[in-house]
Amino acid sequence: MIYNFLTDYLSIIIFLFIALFLSIGFILINFISSPKNPDPEKLSAYECGFEAFDDSRMEFDVRFYLVAILFIIFDLEIAFLFPWAITLGKIGVFGFWSMMIFLSVLTIGFIYEWKKGALEWE
Repeated sequence: MIYNFLTDYLSIIIFLFIALFLSIGFILINFISSPKNPDPEKLSAYECGFEAFDDSRMEFDVRFYLVAILFIIFDLEIAFLFPWAITLGKIGVFGFWSMMIFLSVLTIGFIYEWKKGALEWE
């Protein structure tokens, strides 16, 4: 039982240990070799290359949030396409047409958003 587990997942476990070792090593090397001479300019607040001039609680335009939500929706669409493409040979015709319906609903939503002007930035 444990032998089957090790033969199946040993390469992944080795990869994780190497990644952990390298990431900790890089952090330690950076911490040891970096200069430690902070000055007031380095420790000052940095925001877009100039000093803050207004209240940090200012309102954002709704279009900013709309674009962010649209990005998440279409990013999730791509996330569903990868497993579907890999298992397409196993799921058959039903899986193919299920995904076509899913993609058509998303395409109709995208066309609707485009016609409403949600993607326009003025």
